[in-house]
Amino acid sequence: MQNNRQGRGPMGGPPHGGPMGGRGRAIIKPKDAKGTIRRLLRYLKQGLPMIILSLIMVVISTLCSLGASYLIRPLINDYILPGNFGGLAVMLLCMIALYAIGAGATYLQNIVLNRVSQRMIRTMREDLFCHMETLSIGYFDTNAHGDLMSRFTNDMDTISNTLSGSLVQIISSGITFVGLFTLMLIISPVLTGVTVVMLPVLFLLVGKLMKQSRKYFAAQQASLGKLNGYIEEMIEGQKVVKVFSREDTLMEEFAHINEEHRQNATRAQIFSGIAMPIVQNLNLVNYAFTAAIGGLLAVGGMLDIGGLAVFLGYSRQFSQPLNQISSQLNSMQSALAGAERVFTMMDTPGEDIAPKAGEEPIHGDVAFHDVCFGYVKDKPVLKHIDLSVQKGQRVALVGSTGAGKTTIINLLTRFYEIDSGSITIDGRDIRDMSLYHLRQSLGLVLQDTHLFTGTVMENIRFGRLDATDEECMAAARLVRADAFIRRLPQGYQTMITGDGMNLSQGQRQLLGIARAAVKDPPILILDEATSSIDTRTERLIQQGMDVLMIGRTSFVIAHRISTIVGSDIICVIENGEIVESGSHEELLNLGGRYAALYSGQFELD
Repeated sequence: MQNNRQGRGPMGGPPHGGPMGGRGRAIIKPKDAKGTIRRLLRYLKQGLPMIILSLIMVVISTLCSLGASYLIRPLINDYILPGNFGGLAVMLLCMIALYAIGAGATYLQNIVLNRVSQRMIRTMREDLFCHMETLSIGYFDTNAHGDLMSRFTNDMDTISNTLSGSLVQIISSGITFVGLFTLMLIISPVLTGVTVVMLPVLFLLVGKLMKQSRKYFAAQQASLGKLNGYIEEMIEGQKVVKVFSREDTLMEEFAHINEEHRQNATRAQIFSGIAMPIVQNLNLVNYAFTAAIGGLLAVGGMLDIGGLAVFLGYSRQFSQPLNQISSQLNSMQSALAGAERVFTMMDTPGEDIAPKAGEEPIHGDVAFHDVCFGYVKDKPVLKHIDLSVQKGQRVALVGSTGAGKTTIINLLTRFYEIDSGSITIDGRDIRDMSLYHLRQSLGLVLQDTHLFTGTVMENIRFGRLDATDEECMAAARLVRADAFIRRLPQGYQTMITGDGMNLSQGQRQLLGIARAAVKDPPILILDEATSSIDTRTERLIQQGMDVLMIGRTSFVIAHRISTIVGSDIICVIENGEIVESGSHEELLNLGGRYAALYSGQFELD
């Protein structure tokens, strides 16, 4: 199988480059925003009444805030200046009531929208996971695992945060902007014109600053990816570093990479950091200019004092809704891009893993008929493979690394589909079988055993979920795993975490073999199953595997010739072709490639 690492930056770091938004946040734009929005709306359909209620609460909250602030005008003109303190108390109570209603609406809106967004994300994540379980092995081999993980975590979180925060903020800011502009016009069209004149200057200045900062943030992301990749590589390779005494050299290299990142980060933060102070200072200048003109208008009797006080408050808030809308639109773009990545994975054709009714049990006669295959088009890995195996026979596949041994197994399990020819089991083309029925009849032990978080017993039972504890322990005894399991702190109930990091490689492999044994399949596949086990342990396991393979059709891939000499058929594969096949004695008498492999390993032993 192939595993191409994609979407990585220098030395395995994250991807970098592209426009930035806010204080250095990367903005990834969707390719089909309209289509993505339509699909998101389908997920939101069930919660539409609650969303409408939430949006009504947003409108109420915004209008209450604007209304309460506007009451300052009559508060000053009609009560404070005339000295009507009795009416002043009533007016203050009205303002408090409006603010309280607005706060209550905001509280209700947050509860409702967060519940809707989390339910939607739960459904999306379940749909994505269920679809992921149907995707072929080829999909996982050609997509970086970290990138796939980010669709479940980062992309989903971005969608949720945008729905519960950005959407509300955009609507609230839009209503606030329209309301502010309307009230400012009502109070004084002249002062409104003075305030609006400064907006193009602010946006032009901010645009130029952010354009310059994007360049430095791209460089910062690139150097950060390089830095993270270097650290990750050094952590993983500490044993090699120590044994070759390369600490001083690597410290110098790290210092150089770290300094490069410092310079890029400094430039980026400087340009992004000066934008806000400049905007704030210009707003203060605009505020002072507006206050001066407003004061003149008030002195000339063209504007009341209460109106001036309210207008000055509005003028300080006037640009905020536009800035918030701009910022949230960037967040929405990132959310739509994340949703598009999620939907792209959902749209990838999956395998039909549903069982079919009436399928006959598999006995184990396997045949390859002129099978050709390549992972990449026009680059064949297997060429015209013909192989016939009868039930109960043991087949060994030998050859140099990259010859195509594992690829044969990948095709038998239908991890990949053949390009031409056919593979049959009991005379039936495996493409006519359901994947469920086919794979339920196969027991597979890979070179690298993956263990799940859970007990040792649960990991063995993963091979057959209805297996009893006694059957799991019998399988462990069969493959000589019982002894080491009983020496663990809690025996079969010992918890396994981190893919079995608390076990040795050989112990993990033993559990993988026990998992296949408890499944009790008619066809057994051992792909370098004993590669990580010492020779003494291998001999013990081989005895158990010999018992396990009795009566089963078995395919064994091994580099150690000593483990396959008892096979019924030994196939020597070179450059994707079976160049020799026969029993151990027949191939030795042939004096060809197998004889050379055998004599070479014997001399080394």
